[in-house]
Parts: sequence; structure tokens; C-alpha cells
Amino acid sequence: MPSRRLIAPAALFAALALGGCAGAQRGEVAARDQMSQIGRQLPPAGRPADPASLGPDSTLPDYERFAALNHPAVAAAYQDWRASVEAIAPTRSLPDPQFVFEADVTDTLLQFMPGLMFSLTTGGKREAMAREATASSRVAYRAYAAAVVGAASDVRTSWIELAYLDGAVRLKDLSIEALGQAADVAEADYATGRGTGTLEDQVRLATERAKAQSEAGELRHRLITVRGRLKYNLGLHPGDPDPAWPRAELAATPLPAEDELWRRILLSNPGLAQMRATVDAAVASVEVARSAGTPDLSVGAMADLKASPILVRPLASVTLPVWREKIAAMTAAAEARRDAALARVGAEELSLAARLAEALHMVHESDSMISYIDGTALPGYGRTVATVEAGYQSGKNGMAAIPEAGIMTLAMRIERLAALRDRENAVTDLLLLSAEAAPAGSPLVADTPTRTP
Repeated sequence: MPSRRLIAPAALFAALALGGCAGAQRGEVAARDQMSQIGRQLPPAGRPADPASLGPDSTLPDYERFAALNHPAVAAAYQDWRASVEAIAPTRSLPDPQFVFEADVTDTLLQFMPGLMFSLTTGGKREAMAREATASSRVAYRAYAAAVVGAASDVRTSWIELAYLDGAVRLKDLSIEALGQAADVAEADYATGRGTGTLEDQVRLATERAKAQSEAGELRHRLITVRGRLKYNLGLHPGDPDPAWPRAELAATPLPAEDELWRRILLSNPGLAQMRATVDAAVASVEVARSAGTPDLSVGAMADLKASPILVRPLASVTLPVWREKIAAMTAAAEARRDAALARVGAEELSLAARLAEALHMVHESDSMISYIDGTALPGYGRTVATVEAGYQSGKNGMAAIPEAGIMTLAMRIERLAALRDRENAVTDLLLLSAEAAPAGSPLVADTPTRTP
């Protein structure tokens, strides 16, 4: 029958072992739920998404979601976030117990005393450290969310460039065809002596056609380059099969008013949200620094198994946080880091305001150009074409002037396409600022709007 003197220490050790880990706080539970929800959407590590899931009819959100699921940068950010969430539990747990041993030996073993020691960090200190770790996990989550938004934004930029190049190549081919027709007409007029065709016209048109063919070749080379960029933005490696290239068409994306854009940026900007999470972590670190003045207790017991009856030796120690200057310095440093984090939030808001103004200026500038082309330039060229056709019918000019007038219209349509591309690139910057570049309807970024610290 065990000695009664061992029952009380054994019960103490059992209670310490069972209570060594404080219960999870609400923030930790929410972080784990959120991590599990998003983790179920991501492919397993080492199993990239299949490019065959993208087809010619896939939309821009399909490509954005593919990139968010497949890009290594997103996977790395998710695993960093996961590691930070898993690091919360150790901070709220008691330190590991220590096995201690003591023996007295002369010619024989005189005393044999094994035992256990437990360090009892106060619950308030462990809770403060758990809050700090939870806040740090939110910083890691914000980095993950920024990686998702960044991957989608890169895909959108490549998509816009592809749409521009596809349209520009088509218009350039039409220009080459029109220049060839004009050159053929000028050569026929010169050979027969009819119309106004001259040798100078033939040389000029041939030169312009060669220039247009060179420009079309450059556009096609750029198209190959941008397709490669899209492939890499999707997270595919050079040796992977090419995805289906999208049939992209440029169209103006509607935008809300400037005040609404600014409100969305303040609520959802990934960088700003990450800085605010850093403030929360800094505030929690102040609590941890202030708890350094709370003593920590270590208790344990040793049993002399050679004694009869068995001898139990209780052990206890307590830290003495008497160096108030050190504690004050630790607290002051934590408060300084908190204040610096708050100041960075203000600086980031100013930077975002400047970027918003710049992007809106680019949008307005492109809108003005598109409005001029649609309202003045293209109708003017249309009237020019009608005038040239009427002049040919009345014998005032040759037939070669008709395709030449159409070439000017095609050139202006290419200018309009370039202005629309510039506008959509600026819109992409605005969507990136407000985190709306994330895949639409995707649970990959499952979060409520950020709050001001």
C-alpha cells in the first residue's frame, strides 16, 4: 500500500499536469476556425492545380482564383500564417516539468531521491503572452491576404495587356491590308496613267506598309512575352503545360465615387490592415512587458526511496523581480514599439491617399482621351472617309485615297485601345488598394473589415 506521504504530492503533480495548458482564448479559436476554413480550399502541399481546369471560355475571376490556389507565394504565406496560429498554444502553456534526481553515495547507495519540478507562470502572464501570439497570427494572416490579392492583381494586369495586344494586332493587320490595297491602286493608276497615282505615292505606301508589318511583328512578340508572364503569374513553371490562353476583351470597369473608394481602402487595404494588426500585437506586447513584475513560482517534490518510511522533500522557489529599472525599460521599449506602429498606420494612410489620387488622375486622363476619340476624332475621320469617297465618285481624287482615309481611323482605334489599357491598369491599382482584386466570391480571404486601432 503506498505511503500516505506520497498521496498529496502525487495529487499535486497530477493537478499541475492536467492544468498545465490554459484554455484557448476566443481569438485563438477564431484564428483556428478561419485557418481551417481557408485551408480546405487550398490544394495539398506539393499538388499544384491542373492547368487543364482553365479553358478558352474561362473568365478573369477563374484565372485569378487559379493563381490564388496555385501560386507558391500564396502557399508560403498561408504556411507562415498556419505556423503563427500553431504557436499560440505553447505561449499559454506552462513550461515543461523537470525530472530532478539526487543521490548520496559512499561505499554504498545511501540516499536515492528522484522527483519532479513544475514552473508555475501566473495565468495572467500566460494569457497576455497568448494575446500577443494571437495578434501576431493576425499580422501573418494579413500577409497571406495581401499575397492572395497580389497574385490576383498580377493576373489581372497580364489579362489587360493580353486583351490590348489581341485587339492591337487585329487592328494592325487591318491597317496592313488597307495599305496594301492603297499601294496596289496607286501602282495601277501610275501604270495606266489614270487617277492621281505617282511613283512617290507607291514608295510612301510601301514604306508605311513595311513599318506597319514591323510594328505588328513587335506586337506579336510582346504577345508571346505577356502570355509567358501570365503563365508564371498563375504559378506555373516553365516546364508545365501552357494554360488555355484567354479570349480577353477590354472594357471600361465602372468605379464608385472617390469618397466611397477611400472608405473601402480604409476598411480593407491589405497593407493598412497588416499595420493595424501590428499595432494590436504591439499593444499586447506592452501587457507582456508589464507582467514581468509578477513573480513566477516553481514547486516540486523529491522522495527518498531508500528511507523507511519513505522520506518526501518538498521543493519551492520564487523569482524576485526586484530590478524595477529593467522592468521599466522593457515596458518603455514595448510602448515605444506600440507608438511607432501607430505612427506607421498614419504614414501608410497618407501614402494610400497619394496613391489613390494618382490612380484616379490616370483614370480621368484616360477617360478624357477616350471621350475625345469617341466624340471627336472617330466621327471626324468618318466624315473624312465619306468626303474622300464622294471625291472619288466626282473624279476629284483617286481610289487610293479611300483606304488611306480608313487607315487613319484604324490608327485612332489603336490609340483608343491604348488609352483603355492605361485606364484599366489604373483601375487595377485602385482594386489592389481596396483589396477588391481578390478572386470574386472566393473564401480564400475570409475576413471581416479591419478596424482602426
